Amino acid sequence: MLSNRKLFKLVLILLLALSLRLFNFGKNPPSLSEDEASLGYNSYTILTAGKGEHGEVFPLDKFIAFGDYKPPGYIYAAVPSIAVFGLNEIGVRLPSLISGVLLSLVAYLLVIEMFGNPSIALLSAFLIAVSPWSIQFSRAAFESNLAALLNATAVLFFIKSRKKGFFLPLSVILFILAFYTFNANRIISPILLFTLELLFLKDFIKNIKWIIISVFIGIIMLLPSYSFLSSRESKVRFQEVSIFSYDIDKLKLSNERISTDGNSIIGKIFHNRRLVFSLDFLKHYTDNFDPKFLFLRGDGNQRLSVPGIGEMFVWEIIFYTIGIFYLLRNPNRNNLLLLLWFLIVPLPAGTAKETPHALRIASILPVPQIFSALGIWQVSLFIRKYYPRIKIYFPLLLLSVFIFNFYYYLHNYFVHYPVEFSRAWQYGYKEMTQKIKERENNYDHVLVSRSGGRSYIYFLFYNGYPVSDYLRNRIATRDWWGLWDVASFGKYYFDLKYRSELKGKILVAEGADELVSGEKVLDTISYPKGDPAYKIVEITR
Repeated sequence: MLSNRKLFKLVLILLLALSLRLFNFGKNPPSLSEDEASLGYNSYTILTAGKGEHGEVFPLDKFIAFGDYKPPGYIYAAVPSIAVFGLNEIGVRLPSLISGVLLSLVAYLLVIEMFGNPSIALLSAFLIAVSPWSIQFSRAAFESNLAALLNATAVLFFIKSRKKGFFLPLSVILFILAFYTFNANRIISPILLFTLELLFLKDFIKNIKWIIISVFIGIIMLLPSYSFLSSRESKVRFQEVSIFSYDIDKLKLSNERISTDGNSIIGKIFHNRRLVFSLDFLKHYTDNFDPKFLFLRGDGNQRLSVPGIGEMFVWEIIFYTIGIFYLLRNPNRNNLLLLLWFLIVPLPAGTAKETPHALRIASILPVPQIFSALGIWQVSLFIRKYYPRIKIYFPLLLLSVFIFNFYYYLHNYFVHYPVEFSRAWQYGYKEMTQKIKERENNYDHVLVSRSGGRSYIYFLFYNGYPVSDYLRNRIATRDWWGLWDVASFGKYYFDLKYRSELKGKILVAEGADELVSGEKVLDTISYPKGDPAYKIVEITR
């Protein structure tokens, strides 16, 4: 039973988590990425027409979107918030914000269930609440953040099912919802669920009735995914991002080295391309545990972390390490679960070309924070036992270091990040669509540069363009990978190559470095730092 004091502390932690994610929400990150706009527009089309962007009716397996085949989970999760708040930054990002706050609560409940220690549970919840990793993902529309919440809650419910069997089908449902929310969880969910079944086999097989119900529910829920997962599109998408795709350079190098070794058996063994790919996988997999990535510099992708700041606080490295050693030295099923969870989640990320990758391993949360909380608790116990005279100074020292590091992070995130890294978030499209909307009725055509990304999705998103009208008048093609190239819809054209083809009075939005001499500049859209991003110009043909 949670005491009033502990409950008060937990409520304060959740309010802190909410505040950190809600402050300046919708404005930092400073712009919607094209993926966020795509998620939001597809949620909007489901809300208003019951269709995806490409006319697919209430799809359950995937949304075609850009041709990247987005899982449907986040898109459906954003439908209620878009219905309430509209098609805007808040509407599309709200499910991720809620996920980040609830993850703190789940971390608390998970630790209580596993260790029965409210102090460690509160520490874990607090570390998730203030985590740079969680804050970064909670303030933008990241499918992985919702999947992380579903994954952690599924683990929590599975553990609870050991005593109360009805939690087992709920756990399976949540694992499958994570499966339908983020691509990496299509691998993580089944492996983690199978691991849980093996770890707690004795408890698991006692719940035969609930096992049967869970299997039945699981089969029914997974049926819609079969057609996509067995399709060419699914395989092509995997090949596009995977290190295991056919790499002619690696194959040539392998053959050359075998030839240099005189086609010997030793050469064929050591230079076999399968061994090369295995070593490649091992490197990419272990990249995700690199202390520099976790504690010092974060993800190289500027959307996924504040450059120069780790996914976790630098001071956590000591306690994180102590926490891992504690689990290793005290083997039991709960401790082994945390360690295996930690090792399983990066498996799909290990097959990716870009590593380390904070986004693909987001479902590792809140395990690293639990490690740190365990480490803090163990150090605290050690000091109380062996150095009782200085026990009061440990929390004061830890608090001082935390405040300094936390302030440094918050200052960089809220003051410098939205200004210095606005380009990474494709800043300028919202302003562009607004300025064009004010003028477009006076022009025959609107021509938009694609230098900043898939510009068409922003005009669909910010104009709330009806999907039926879009499908009726768009000009679009697909490449071999299945990716869609939208050339135009209505009076909008999305490639400056049409500059010489269109006739009449044309409103053009182009990159500042794409301006042609003699064009009449009507307006300029600047990045927060002041340098020009786009020019709105007028031409007549």
